Amino acid sequence: MVTWPYRFQLSLQDRLRRSVYEVLRDQMDMYLIQYGLIDSYWNFCEAEEPYPFVPKRELKPRARVVEKEYIHHNHFLVMFCEGTIPGWYKKYIRFFDSNKVTKEGIAEMAHIQLHKKYTKNLRYFENPGFENLVLDLLPVDYALLIQKDPAIRTRTRYAMTHFRVKIDWPIDNATEEMAQQLRYITKDLYEIDEKHAESLNNKLFENYGFHYAVGGRRTAAVVAAQFLKKMEFISTVYVASSESRTLTRLSERGVTRYVLIKLPTEEISRLVSDSRMNFDNFVKRFLIDLQDDFGVGVFEVVYRNTAHSKPPEDGKLRELRPDFQWLTVSDQLLVPLPGHNDIYPIPYSTIYTTDFGDTELA
Repeated sequence: MVTWPYRFQLSLQDRLRRSVYEVLRDQMDMYLIQYGLIDSYWNFCEAEEPYPFVPKRELKPRARVVEKEYIHHNHFLVMFCEGTIPGWYKKYIRFFDSNKVTKEGIAEMAHIQLHKKYTKNLRYFENPGFENLVLDLLPVDYALLIQKDPAIRTRTRYAMTHFRVKIDWPIDNATEEMAQQLRYITKDLYEIDEKHAESLNNKLFENYGFHYAVGGRRTAAVVAAQFLKKMEFISTVYVASSESRTLTRLSERGVTRYVLIKLPTEEISRLVSDSRMNFDNFVKRFLIDLQDDFGVGVFEVVYRNTAHSKPPEDGKLRELRPDFQWLTVSDQLLVPLPGHNDIYPIPYSTIYTTDFGDTELA
């Protein structure tokens, strides 16, 4: 695993690349919050079905989510890399000429209708139509790959280079590398016994904020995030699940999860007062819907790794203790809606409270 340098440790050229990447990643966050959560909410409304808000307990570390797939909830997998994945990794991250983002490749997908006529420049992040291209291709199976354009060496330019990207790295390999990095094994995953290997496999998922029993798309996200740690640049994996009704972001900053939150009217009044904001402005900036007895906003949970999921300071081999948590909740925020770029998130600690009930995030 590469230890990525901080920005001040980079060359001026790479500082610029890092700055561009982080600005574009902020934009990507908003694109995917809109599609993964807000658009999903309106899908349920149009179908005249109640939105299945996420229970608080499912946002706690090590929570197990056992739900059905909700057909109205959007789902996807996106990899956004600061650099360019070297070609020799194609046998694990399956990006080939056959699944490049091209006019011909998109035309083969009969169920995909683009918002605007495809041109070569449409796949570049700075193109005004790039957001719509992302949204158009998100429903396609497997992952989208957005990375630094390998064809341009003189400047930093990001493009969606491939779609229908399969993650084909064995879970055992991902677990083994993680366990080596964290010094729970010296070399081989099964060097102690199968039970120990199984525990480490479960911890791989916990390290990325998931229960080990999650479905295929979230499993692919875990494996991709671990694999991309091989790169000399930072990367971000986004995964939205129609089962868990969440958008999860995995990056060098750790695990972040976004969900829709149901806010009772009395809680809205309290937040309006605490934030010293006009009620109408609060609704406009933070609520996607306002009913008679509740409003709906976007809730962000930031997780941090505990000492058990960080390399030991002394570098010595250590014992695995499966009962110890690898993640803890760091921040809980009510975030502004996309388009309100000048508004700060509001701290809102609710996961461990029960004053509004614990059957759903309310």
